[in-house]
Amino acid sequence: MIDTDEGISEYLQTLLFPVLPAGLTVSPSRSQFFMRESVSLSCEEDDSSAGWTLRRNTTKRTRTQCGGGWGKPAGSTCNINYILPLDTGVYWCESREGASSSSVQLTVTGGSVILQSPVLPVMEGDDVTLRCQANKQSSSLPAAFYKDGSLIRTEPAGHMTLHQVTSSDEGLYQCNISGHGESPSSRISVSERISTSPPAASTSSSSSPSPEDLSSLRLPFLVPLCLACVCIILFLFFLFLLLRCFVQRKHEDVADEAGDEDLSHSEDVLHTQLQPIRGSKDSDQASVYSAVKIETIRDEAINIRETEELRGAVFFTQPG
Repeated sequence: MIDTDEGISEYLQTLLFPVLPAGLTVSPSRSQFFMRESVSLSCEEDDSSAGWTLRRNTTKRTRTQCGGGWGKPAGSTCNINYILPLDTGVYWCESREGASSSSVQLTVTGGSVILQSPVLPVMEGDDVTLRCQANKQSSSLPAAFYKDGSLIRTEPAGHMTLHQVTSSDEGLYQCNISGHGESPSSRISVSERISTSPPAASTSSSSSPSPEDLSSLRLPFLVPLCLACVCIILFLFFLFLLLRCFVQRKHEDVADEAGDEDLSHSEDVLHTQLQPIRGSKDSDQASVYSAVKIETIRDEAINIRETEELRGAVFFTQPG
């Protein structure tokens, strides 16, 4: 809970009181050094309470702080009095809150030639001078300058000026002095110049966007909007189909239940109606049988009577 509160406090402090970035400066101001030279790196801080420190990444170790096995810290400055090739790497300033400055690449060579070039990005439109220097040589020697491996030109004085640099001048530069060797490569970066002049008064023609501009502005918004509408329509369509199938299935189930009930009721009614019919049929058969039996008995009695009468008549007619 304490760590969470501290994290929230630091986050709110960063939002309310943002840490202004520090600028890293290198003295002497170049990106390449001979072995055993001295160099100072300073964090020019606008907010001294931020606690800026210098860190670096090399081929051996990463995110090491000045004083942790290399350099001597002096406030926000780090001094390296005896620089070596293993000090080649990326250097930057970092505050306690984790904010970082822009980084610089320093190259230390054990060779005899270096290229003196700006260590920080140069501003667009500025002139940049590159110098090719041989170790332990006070005078300038003729040098050939290269960009991205291609020869630019050879300068007899050992230095070359790039006038009004643009983004096309960015790249890897190196130089070569005949009889001494070539320098390592260093990158030159060009930053876009931020205009400080007030904007010109806009005319009616410039203030009103053209139809092409409006269409280009609408296009990024219309495409996702159309896709969203299509997705919603498809979703509603499939939902309608599912609902329709559900309702139809429900009606079929209700109809089946009603049919079963009607069939059962019809069977009950038919059974009820058949019972009297069966009873009346049995009683009619019994009545017919009784009538036939009585008629038969009556006929037999008549026959007996007639037979007796015939016998008496015969008896009386015989001679004495």
